[in-house]
Amino acid sequence: MNDDINDQIRLHAYIEGRVQGVGFRYFVMSLSEKLDLTGWVRNNDDEEVEVVAEGNQQNLDSLLEYLKQGPRSAFVRNVRYTWEPATREFKRFSLNHRFDF
Repeated sequence: MNDDINDQIRLHAYIEGRVQGVGFRYFVMSLSEKLDLTGWVRNNDDEEVEVVAEGNQQNLDSLLEYLKQGPRSAFVRNVRYTWEPATREFKRFSLNHRFDF
């Protein structure tokens, strides 16, 4: 185990704006892999993108700053987020497809 459980935290974020259909999820996946984070990203039915990421505070702070900007093709209007205890339930960062129709 590389990191002590006490060094880990969870970021749970909702990104509002023009964030679906513009490569936002792949932008988040790429950044999360570079920042050594685990978790997932998905589009929600309300046209938001939802992100759950775990890792150290510094890397999550970096991800949060990138979420506020988004990729060039996106327009981020608002980012709502909370800090939560890490659960370490994820092995990697992935797309989480939502199928509750």
